Amino acid sequence: MKNLLLQFVVLLCTTALCVANYEHEHTATYWNDQAQARLQKQLLRRTNTGVAKNVILFLGDGMSIPTLTAARTHLGQRNGNAGEETELSFEKFPYVGLSKTYCVDKQVADSACSATAYLGGVKANKDTVGVTAAVKRGDCDAMNDVSNHVQSVAHYSQLKNKRTGIVTTTRVTHASPAGVYAHTAERDWESDTDVTLAGKNPKTCLDSTVQLVHGETGKKLNVIFGGGRRKFLPMFETDEDGKMGNRLDNRNLINEWKQLKANTTHAYVSDRNSLLNIADGTEYSLGLFDNGHMSYNLERDSNKQPSLEEMTIKAIELLSNGKEGFFLFVEGGLIDKAHHDNKARLALDETIEFHKAIEAAVKMTNETDTLILVTADHAHTMTLNGNENRGHDVLGLGGLAVDLLQYTTLSYGTGPGYKPNKDGRRHDVSKDDLTSNDYGYPTIAPLLSATHGGDDVGIFASGPWSHLITSVVEQNLIAHVINFASCTGERTTACEN
Repeated sequence: MKNLLLQFVVLLCTTALCVANYEHEHTATYWNDQAQARLQKQLLRRTNTGVAKNVILFLGDGMSIPTLTAARTHLGQRNGNAGEETELSFEKFPYVGLSKTYCVDKQVADSACSATAYLGGVKANKDTVGVTAAVKRGDCDAMNDVSNHVQSVAHYSQLKNKRTGIVTTTRVTHASPAGVYAHTAERDWESDTDVTLAGKNPKTCLDSTVQLVHGETGKKLNVIFGGGRRKFLPMFETDEDGKMGNRLDNRNLINEWKQLKANTTHAYVSDRNSLLNIADGTEYSLGLFDNGHMSYNLERDSNKQPSLEEMTIKAIELLSNGKEGFFLFVEGGLIDKAHHDNKARLALDETIEFHKAIEAAVKMTNETDTLILVTADHAHTMTLNGNENRGHDVLGLGGLAVDLLQYTTLSYGTGPGYKPNKDGRRHDVSKDDLTSNDYGYPTIAPLLSATHGGDDVGIFASGPWSHLITSVVEQNLIAHVINFASCTGERTTACEN
């Protein structure tokens, strides 16, 4: 019923009913006044050179610039407006830059090498996490050489007695969150089974889950919220949903985490209600809400799985109890997953959920002492095509091509959305159900999973030293800005400056 209502609202915006919403834009006065108001706001802006007691890094996985444009438009249309004029919460931040996301060895980044860059300050090879480019993919010996390890901003925050945490809608051992705590030559080594299948020894090539529970940085994380229970549990042992574990070593790493925290106030939770009821004074919290990745918001059982916004709110509440401040990493990971399947409707909704989490964080913190950064690890190949009128459903048809067949406003460069026709003509998308959450938007080249995009991604910043985020920069600068602003790390900081 909720989806039908949203579709009805968007349908209204494709008619003349939405025109009335921007008739006031027909005058020069409107645009001049709007620009002058923004100019005055810019003139009143003062740089904040205080110390960032708290830092929150929001990562929209695969959140390209076109994704932002389409998501803000879709959000506005959900609310009965034309949509194009809408702003996402973080688009109101005072400082914006662009991040160059390539890996050391690849033109287009993955979530592993990019996590090492924005969390560790060092660019790396594709598919490696928390190590320098001296480590090639799958090289266990090089990965175990500590001289090749790249420490994250969370690690340096812990050295300053700050509380630290990760929140994600993917598995907590997936590539992006692993950048907080892991050092591995292969992003897919999330359990000992994964290492064994790669022909390596899991006793020497430690998987990411073991590093999360027992590693130098992982074991000190105060908050861990996301999915991925199977990477913690033995094969043939079932989780709370009756699904099997993935480990061959017969270790239950959830129980090991509990044992390590036995002398502290701690909580392990596996559903939404338990998350919301974690006591405020709890020092360590582990929340695993799915056997694998968490469900898309539009498919989520809200009685079992919390939203990204709810996990973020709880994490900030728990981390704020630390006297020295905190560092929190929050990933909207399913934006990327939906894009890989060319499921644009799901990708845009996940971006809107990401926007809600950031909006909540802004309300809970103070920009005088909290640095909030919002960025993406890499882009995707989704694009917006013309030439429909203002207010036209961004998830709908885009117009008629010279072959007299319709095209969609959104389409992809690669992926499973490719639909061949036996007669050699282009597929007729007007016959498709574009209102389905599972609809795969058209692509140029057929692939089982869409590739990432190589275009630059945005960085949005608010709080102490946020003015350092300007122009086009290498992605690894982000970690250096965080360390500088929060007086952590091994290089020059705001405190020394």
